[in-house]
Amino acid sequence: MAHQPGDAEAPLLAKPAAKRNKYPFFCAVLASMTSVLTGYHMAVMSGAQIFMAEDLGISDAQVEVLSGVINIYSLVGALLAGWASDRHGRRLTIVLANVFFLAGPLATALGGGYAALMVGRFIAGLGSGYALVVAPVYAAEIAPASSRGLLTSLPEIFMNTGAMLSYVSNLAFSGLPVHLSWRVMFAVAVVPTVFLAAGVLTMPESPRWLAMKGRVAEAKAVLDKTSDTPAEAEQRLLEIEAVVSSGEGGGGAWKEVATKAGVRRVLAIVLTLQFFQQSSGIDTVVMYAPRVLAMAGVTSTTLLLSLNVLFGIAKAGSVLIAMALADRVGRRPLLLASTGGMTASLLVLGSLFVAFAGAKDDAAVAAVSAAAVVAFVVAFSVGLGPLAWAYSSEILPLRLRGHGAGLGTALNLFVSGVVTMTFISLYKAITMAGAFYLYAAVAAASFVFIYTCLPETMGRSLEDMEELFHTK
Repeated sequence: MAHQPGDAEAPLLAKPAAKRNKYPFFCAVLASMTSVLTGYHMAVMSGAQIFMAEDLGISDAQVEVLSGVINIYSLVGALLAGWASDRHGRRLTIVLANVFFLAGPLATALGGGYAALMVGRFIAGLGSGYALVVAPVYAAEIAPASSRGLLTSLPEIFMNTGAMLSYVSNLAFSGLPVHLSWRVMFAVAVVPTVFLAAGVLTMPESPRWLAMKGRVAEAKAVLDKTSDTPAEAEQRLLEIEAVVSSGEGGGGAWKEVATKAGVRRVLAIVLTLQFFQQSSGIDTVVMYAPRVLAMAGVTSTTLLLSLNVLFGIAKAGSVLIAMALADRVGRRPLLLASTGGMTASLLVLGSLFVAFAGAKDDAAVAAVSAAAVVAFVVAFSVGLGPLAWAYSSEILPLRLRGHGAGLGTALNLFVSGVVTMTFISLYKAITMAGAFYLYAAVAAASFVFIYTCLPETMGRSLEDMEELFHTK
């Protein structure tokens, strides 16, 4: 049984300083802006697929693959990002992600067939994998304990913002000629990448990475800028140095996975959280909400794309709640409320398809279906969405953080790809109701896992996690 919130034997930090340092917020925001592009490229297929199918004649099977394969391609980027961020630094890894985000959408927008589209999705997938790994790690390592929950949620809020912008793009460009509409939806994302890459170069490097490379004076300078007080900066430096001196880099960390039960426990928690985050079906809504609502009886394409924008706003806005509450309420209560709400809303959505199968233009059925989808994305985004990343980043030992985050992200992307690439086939095999009942069962299992296995981490330093999880 995991430690529960308030365990007496777990030493807590002193209360946060009354005045928080705004500089680490600026750094984390800039790093996390890359996640806007990740979210955009992950979700733009939701509406673009309607016009791509009409223009290029791609089949449902090809739509499934193009929608989900970016997650599988992102596996390559995620696995490389752990190595790259530990070798070359968090900052340059983020710049490289932006290079991929420049080339990928251009290749997709210029594509004339299925094979060319797959190439563009592959390049964008590499960028997504890099950004998903390094942005939350950088945010966790730059932030003082008083604001780490908020700052490590930034990649998730920006990723959701990117998805919302992709839905707006779907709607805004839907009136263009079919052969242009979907191409513009992809090409418009090229514009911000150059500015983001230049902005990232103005950020400081992660103090923990600098310390790992023996650049202690530089690490101290960054900590002085990013801590709430000089005393906290000194404490953070001492904790980092203690952890760095006890390890031997990535190889030593992987050796500890085999020899230390605490390290294995942390890695198992990270992997299980990432599995549950995606296997509960969130990307079926991100990628296929227009198709789901069309099967619930909505026949207007404009209305379908407009509702998609509503879902994107609800999803992105709800992450702000998690950001506001993560360092006040704690991680556990938000995660439990999130998974409970997801289970209930998925059960409602599945039951609607059982009770009203075959309904067409029934305003009441469409409204309740849309409300159930909104409830699902809100429940996901106030807990499991952002906090799976934040919790994973903060509990991994420093020596394993880059590689461990990469491995967790790789599993997340793999499961997301499988869910997205099988959804159409799944609901054709077991009905739409059966698919959502299946996802509800997974969400219920995630609630049980969080309740029994996850201790509270609010207010603890990253190095204090090693005491909590016995990874020393």
